Amino acid sequence: MLKRYHGKAASASGFELLPAIDLRGGRVVRLRQGDFARETAYADDPVAVARTFAAAGARWIHIVDLDGARAGEPVQAGVVDAIVAGIGARVSCQVAGGLRTPDAVAAVLAAGAARVVVGTAALRDPAFAGELVRVHGATRIVVALDVRDGLAIGEGWRDGAGGVDPTIALARLADLGVETFAATAIDRDGLLEGPDLDLLGRLVALGRGRIIASGGVSSIEDVRATRAIGCVGAIVGRALYEGRLDLGTALEAVRGTGAEA
Repeated sequence: MLKRYHGKAASASGFELLPAIDLRGGRVVRLRQGDFARETAYADDPVAVARTFAAAGARWIHIVDLDGARAGEPVQAGVVDAIVAGIGARVSCQVAGGLRTPDAVAAVLAAGAARVVVGTAALRDPAFAGELVRVHGATRIVVALDVRDGLAIGEGWRDGAGGVDPTIALARLADLGVETFAATAIDRDGLLEGPDLDLLGRLVALGRGRIIASGGVSSIEDVRATRAIGCVGAIVGRALYEGRLDLGTALEAVRGTGAEA
């Protein structure tokens, strides 16, 4: 029997608010709409940023090796390992970027990450994600659905990358045991214009997986809206770095609704 998930059930298992640390050249940066030419650098010490998030009460941090995503293999592994080690067991880390082989995934998990996010490789070969779930368990594997012009694409930073309907991609991966998906509307990523609730709602409505919202989340209202439609978490980046959203306040607001962050 296929597992099915529903938005109402998501709140019972807890809502995760994940501050993002995107790495390029050892610095903490943000890209607009996944464009490497539209980068803003925010900090030179990623470990210090992670500790600040931990001190604010975060229980999860979303770490992205942007150089690795572009290269197709981990590039910032040393920095990622330092972040994981620097916050210890206080905060769980979810790591993405260039994880396209079983060995790369295993290395990140062995270094202490709680979960890994695979995208390009999983969309190209859904069986790859299925095998990761078999080896490491569904709770440790997330598949990224980076959506541009209505299609889930690999190499989300590159214009012209081929894609597939995100609902079809999700269903295929769910059939192989994937339970958690991070859905990003690339056209909203880093623009502080709010999440794509239509896209997120369609994915949640499938009842085939746990959906983490990403892209455009910039206010407490956005966080609450993603939770209200049945998402199990939200990734927040630029809004934190530019002071538009206070992490501690957002965590308190989410927890005040009875969900865990």
